[in-house]
Amino acid sequence: MAGILDLLNSDLGKTIISGVSGSTGTDQGKTSSVLTMALPVLMKAMERNASTPEGAQGLMSALSGKHNGSILDNLGGLFGGGVDEEVTNDGSKILGHVLGSKQQGVEQVIGQKAGLDSGAVGNILKVAAPILMGVLGKQASQNNVSDQSGITGLLGGLLGGNDTANEQSFLEKILDADGDGSVIDDVAGMVLGGSKKGGIGGLLGGLFGK
Repeated sequence: MAGILDLLNSDLGKTIISGVSGSTGTDQGKTSSVLTMALPVLMKAMERNASTPEGAQGLMSALSGKHNGSILDNLGGLFGGGVDEEVTNDGSKILGHVLGSKQQGVEQVIGQKAGLDSGAVGNILKVAAPILMGVLGKQASQNNVSDQSGITGLLGGLLGGNDTANEQSFLEKILDADGDGSVIDDVAGMVLGGSKKGGIGGLLGGLFGK
């Protein structure tokens, strides 16, 4: 099974990136960066949620109902006249459900890496989340997913092949943080080469031994 990051490099992925970029008024390169980081994080969080029978049942109900993949059939229409509020409200609910109290921290960390403020990251994710659910819904129906092991296997398969050890620990660190706000420092510190406050300057300083 192709991984979620392979999807972003496909024609469908390019349509999604350019559509999300246009509908949020965000630079296409930065939109691509945000989605490359955020989609695995969202899927890892869903995989966690689906590790309980209730969580798996809730996700399967969503994927067989509203999020069955039909959104992908008319992306031109979705992005054509500007994404409507119903889609972004839905995206907002998905993010709240999947990330819970960690949503703000995740958006800030990804924003720091992509060079955007967390509000812009949030806008991108609100549009992308219903599309991601549509991708999962389509995959679930193509693979006849009908139980908890099927849904966790599907998510694991889409995450597999993308995860280097670093990305894995990046995801774990974001999602395992205890919600006290230090997640941002922890992950920024890890990603930016041990420099919590110095940002890219600190990273360069670290590289050149200053």
